Amino acid sequence: MLSYRHAFHAGNHADVLKHLVEVLILQYLVQKEVKPLRYIDTHAGPGISRLQGSFSIKNREFASGIARLWGRSDLPTPLQHYVNVVRSVNASSELLFYPGSPAIAAAILGPAHRLQLFELHPTDASSLGKWAARDRRIKLQRADGFVALKAILPPPEKRALVMIDPPYEVKTDYDCAISALKMGCKKFATGVYALWYPLLDRKDVSAFSRRLKLLPVKSLMVEFPVQPLAGEGMRGSGLFIVNPPWTLQQQLEECLPYLHTALAESGAPLWTTRRCGD
Repeated sequence: MLSYRHAFHAGNHADVLKHLVEVLILQYLVQKEVKPLRYIDTHAGPGISRLQGSFSIKNREFASGIARLWGRSDLPTPLQHYVNVVRSVNASSELLFYPGSPAIAAAILGPAHRLQLFELHPTDASSLGKWAARDRRIKLQRADGFVALKAILPPPEKRALVMIDPPYEVKTDYDCAISALKMGCKKFATGVYALWYPLLDRKDVSAFSRRLKLLPVKSLMVEFPVQPLAGEGMRGSGLFIVNPPWTLQQQLEECLPYLHTALAESGAPLWTTRRCGD
């Protein structure tokens, strides 16, 4: 199935959480050492989404996500770093474009670093190729990132952030995500992995979260609900980060109360952060 399109959800609450985490991890990694770093994205999407385009404008999910942070002058410093990256792809003060995970990485990483991107959807892969065409740091393959990941680990740089962000449009994505994470940690134990997942009131999703907590790896789990515990749709999202920077939990706990006030509906449960595998 290839019905999922990133642009439908560009800039929504899940993107805010996911890309805040990505920005904070990458900023930490590039400041920590001068050695080259590789950014690997298993489900890269189109690169950049036009928020007034036919997909994004349909449900205007960005209006309850990044748009609520765009004009604010009181953002916590880590959250301001994320918004600044989004501003870097907008030529004016108007919010017209939203960067996907690859574009965020490209904005942060310098010329010595590399990006390796996988995208299976033919239209998104084409858009991603056009966006990446002039950037010599980027290697792009139209491929299933779950399958392709095994062949490229460990990367030559021996330092990497691996972003695993499948659409979960089929139930097997949950098993594939955990299998990819286990394989990656076995082949490249020192890598940083960020696995995004939706919060849904379903037994299989609850089981998925429990399976993540039991993995024998040093990790940080963050979950950010934006809707009450009822209904059939996505009520929030989470990330499971393997080998997280030591600063990440503190930075998120500085931002999440602000995000809860700005993005969550009345009655939504509070956010949580939890260390696992220590």
